[in-house]
Amino acid sequence: MKITGGCYCKKVRYEAEGEPLMRGLCHCRECQYISGGGANVALAMPLSGFRYTEGEPKSYTRSDLESPVKREFCADCGTSLASHPPGLPDMLVLKVGTLDDPSQYGEPDMAFYCIEKQAFHYLPEGMLTFDRFPE
Repeated sequence: MKITGGCYCKKVRYEAEGEPLMRGLCHCRECQYISGGGANVALAMPLSGFRYTEGEPKSYTRSDLESPVKREFCADCGTSLASHPPGLPDMLVLKVGTLDDPSQYGEPDMAFYCIEKQAFHYLPEGMLTFDRFPE
């Protein structure tokens, strides 16, 4: 599978190749901040098949957490593009809204960090759910 995408202002562009490692909905409180309140619709791809093709993102890593996520975003328009979860060095999590063709995502396989899910977050019926990130 080959995916292309980028930020809202089109100054940062990327491509990712490989088979998706995970399609999920993350309900953690950090993702609620990044998404503006909803779950983060996430697509995990192999890091080896990922590259920025235009521009360079800015990154942010919280200094007050023991194992923070590194988040990448466009410094001009603020679009959240990708994240690098700690302990998973071979994978990159793309924000599905940044894909040129979001229909490539298909449907989520699971929802995680449901322990932090808000009452206004809806889950598809029968979806596999986890209180935290699955092992």
